[in-house]
Amino acid sequence: MEQTLALELSHAIELGAIAAARAAGYGDKERADDAAVIAIRTHLNTVEFDGKIVIGEGERDEAPMLYIGEKVGTGEGKEIDIAVDPLENTNATATLGPRALTVLAASERGGLFHAPDMYMEKLIVPPEAAGKVHLDDPVKTTLKTLAKVLDRDIDDLTITILDRDRHEELIAHVRETGARVNLIPDGDLIPGVAACMRGTAIHAVMGIGAAPEGVMTAAALRCIKGEMQARFWPKNKEEETRLVKMGGKLKKIYTQNELAGGKHIVFCATGVTSGELLNGVRFFGDGARTHSLVMTNQLNKIRFIDTTHVFNKETMEYRMYSY
Repeated sequence: MEQTLALELSHAIELGAIAAARAAGYGDKERADDAAVIAIRTHLNTVEFDGKIVIGEGERDEAPMLYIGEKVGTGEGKEIDIAVDPLENTNATATLGPRALTVLAASERGGLFHAPDMYMEKLIVPPEAAGKVHLDDPVKTTLKTLAKVLDRDIDDLTITILDRDRHEELIAHVRETGARVNLIPDGDLIPGVAACMRGTAIHAVMGIGAAPEGVMTAAALRCIKGEMQARFWPKNKEEETRLVKMGGKLKKIYTQNELAGGKHIVFCATGVTSGELLNGVRFFGDGARTHSLVMTNQLNKIRFIDTTHVFNKETMEYRMYSY
């Protein structure tokens, strides 16, 4: 997938981040989410490609825009499947809390798993641990292995887990080993990416989180060689039926290569509010500054792009300066 398309897709989520940030801090997460959706969809429809939303805001009867199955782009050029979360961690935008972002993953048609909107168990580890851990291993075994491959003591490890009642036992097991737990209120996508990068002080992500975000995390890991093991966690028979209907298998452990199996993968994210990897949108008199992460599995490069958007208040046009 050409670098130019990756930049066009990243520009769409930059615009979404700016729109969401403008609507953030008012105690209304739906307002920020709606603003991001409109901005992202508007730009995607100017890009020369034949796009299809495979993970988005929900089914057509639930979401008027960026719904699953919606066509985006000009309809000409490459056929692309898109997984998009116009606003990951919407709760943070209501209060200007940390780690809100806009995020998108893309691949050639059929390259991304069409994950239903349900939960999945996740284990995400850095490249050094790839192939050496297992989702069903006891926590102590996993952390011993992780400490060994990272050449550090267990009490030097930090494990990120969503702060949920369902994780009480998992949190206790991690702490019993001597490792530290970084509890986060929402949004395990970027922590999953950070766990596979050096110097982030996150060494693994464990626990149960959203499946659609899991697919986007898997796409990112395809670009940075980390490992993800995941198993769908339906809450009831209805979700089990939906999973099977969408091609998923109960009890199967999926890897990043199955959740994002495309030959060409693009992943991009832009901070709305600041978090582990990305700064939030910063406004000034006639523009804004964004901080984005853009990766592809073809170039083996991780790009952090700092962009200044200068708006013309009369025409609402803008220029961009990337550093």
